[in-house]
Amino acid sequence: QVQLVESGGGSVQAGGSLRLSCAASGFSFSSYTMAWFRQAPGKEREVVAAISWSGGNPYCADSVKGRFTISRDNTKNTVYLQMNSLKLEDTAVYYCAADPRSLRTTLSYKYWGQGTQVTVSS
Repeated sequence: QVQLVESGGGSVQAGGSLRLSCAASGFSFSSYTMAWFRQAPGKEREVVAAISWSGGNPYCADSVKGRFTISRDNTKNTVYLQMNSLKLEDTAVYYCAADPRSLRTTLSYKYWGQGTQVTVSS
């Protein structure tokens, strides 16, 4: 059974930091592209960051570049999203996703987690 379990979300003041984790099981994690998406109320789900199976050439959306970092530990079947200098507009539900194909920034990922709420306040 495939599982993607996100953790690390919560409430933080603007300028603060959070680290999201996504623990994967039930598939060959080390050969999958992993990504983080987010969806704010009333908005479409959008890609935040993605990383290939090897961890090389990670992608970050322009809106978070320089503030967020995606990484993975294939020995722990876990992908991370380090979020620094958080802004009000980063408030959203953050989702972890996995796909066996090459790195992509579209919504066409095979597996999805349930999401974790991140709320940034002033």
